[in-house]
Amino acid sequence: MIYLLFAIATEVVGTTFLTISQGFRKPLPSIAAVVAWAISLFLLSRALQTMSVGAAYAIWAGVGTVLLTLIGLAVFKQRLDLPAALGMSLIVAGVIVLRLFSQVRLG
Repeated sequence: MIYLLFAIATEVVGTTFLTISQGFRKPLPSIAAVVAWAISLFLLSRALQTMSVGAAYAIWAGVGTVLLTLIGLAVFKQRLDLPAALGMSLIVAGVIVLRLFSQVRLG
């Protein structure tokens, strides 16, 4: 599970730099995005050695999505409407249900 947590963190960093890179037009944030994503995928591959691919990917993508939405709100001043907030709540609920009640291999 520790690999998955670091995979999520580096994915969030990479996607944040991807936003800053402005479509890969800024070299340093572009390089940082690619490096962070490469590290994230490596760590995700390590997590998959002890976790179900479906569960790991759902947690990786879901938690990453929610964290990036929060970063978008705080750092990039992006807005979140009610349907988007509801959708994010469902993602969080899904990860909680998966973590607490699922019998799939979670590491």
